Amino acid sequence: MVEPARLTVRTGDRPINLTQVLKRVNCVQSGGEAKTLIAAGQVRVNGEIETRNGRQLKAGDIIAIDGGPTIELGP
Repeated sequence: MVEPARLTVRTGDRPINLTQVLKRVNCVQSGGEAKTLIAAGQVRVNGEIETRNGRQLKAGDIIAIDGGPTIELGP
C-alpha cells in the first residue's frame, strides 16, 4: 500500500478557509469542487470529518483527504 503524500502549506499568522487550502494544493480545480468533496464527508480536519466549507484553519491544523494527500498548515 502506498502512503498518501504529505504536504505543508505556509499560511503565516492569518487564518485561511478550508476551500482555499484545497485549491492552493491543487486537490480541486474550483471552489465548487471543494464544496462537493467537503459535503461528501471526504475531508478531515485534525482527525474529525469536516462538512463546513468556510471552516477557518490556522497553522498546526492537519487536513486529510480520503484517497488524497495529508496537508499540514505551517506558519
